[in-house]
Amino acid sequence: MYVYKLVNLNRKININGILREDEPLNTYNTFQTGGKADIYAEPVNRKELLHLLKAFREENIPWFILGGGANILISDRGFRGAVINMKRLNRIALDHNPCSGDTLIMEAGLGISRGAEKAASWGLEGIEFIYAMPGSVGGALWMNARCYGGEISHIFCWADILNKKLEVERIFFTEEDWAYKKSPFQDRDCVILSAAFRVSKGNRVELLKKMAQIREDRAAKGHFRAPCAGSTFKNNRDFGAPSGVLIERAGLKGTRLGGAAVSEWHGNILINEKDASSAEIAELIELVQKTVLRETGFLLEPEVLKIGEWD
Repeated sequence: MYVYKLVNLNRKININGILREDEPLNTYNTFQTGGKADIYAEPVNRKELLHLLKAFREENIPWFILGGGANILISDRGFRGAVINMKRLNRIALDHNPCSGDTLIMEAGLGISRGAEKAASWGLEGIEFIYAMPGSVGGALWMNARCYGGEISHIFCWADILNKKLEVERIFFTEEDWAYKKSPFQDRDCVILSAAFRVSKGNRVELLKKMAQIREDRAAKGHFRAPCAGSTFKNNRDFGAPSGVLIERAGLKGTRLGGAAVSEWHGNILINEKDASSAEIAELIELVQKTVLRETGFLLEPEVLKIGEWD
């Protein structure tokens, strides 16, 4: 639908990054499924990103900002419009302020686990809880990622965004603006560029040891055994048990639908077991929801977001 417009874009903008059409998206997400994007772009810096967004807006081309590809399920029919991969906006720096202390400034496309690893190598603690989590800084912010007793909102200082006018704006939030798996970015029309996070001096050896334990725990839970999005459903304290336990009690572990499966090792990890389609994974998510609702009266809420052309 938008392929012919790529010629116009190439005339309007010349970037050092990637700009191409009919790009398969299965290699850019952790489920490893999904169709093609009409247009695919990888800007190398903010300036190129802004040029792309302005050009897409002028051509009335919808866009989707892609980070690490975790917690998304891309339609088998792909995305009608432009997918912008932020992976090259991945700088990280340390800022020391005598009044406010140390902050770690990371661009949105940086892998959040890589940020934690770099901080630990500098002997800085505060973000190590998120080590070995897939996804980018921008994605972790958007979802208010949390695990192992930590939460992104607890260390957040500020973020630089492109607002709906495509102007750079620095924004601040308070603790009240965040909730479980909920961030103020979800209610705002913006593109996250970078953010600053509070860190403090720590013991490098102890930090690396703790992070190794976190990765071992993730591996033991089966997060790396097959393509998946980690936990598929949010936990709800009102349900009296984690989602994985409810799914297991409903007898769903090991349930298969085509190439998709509820993993044998954890009820809340749905996997691409063998060449699954996105449609099969989506259908399995609905099956789990309906079964748990029938058995318990509780409706599980997916963490995974559907992207692209769905019915």
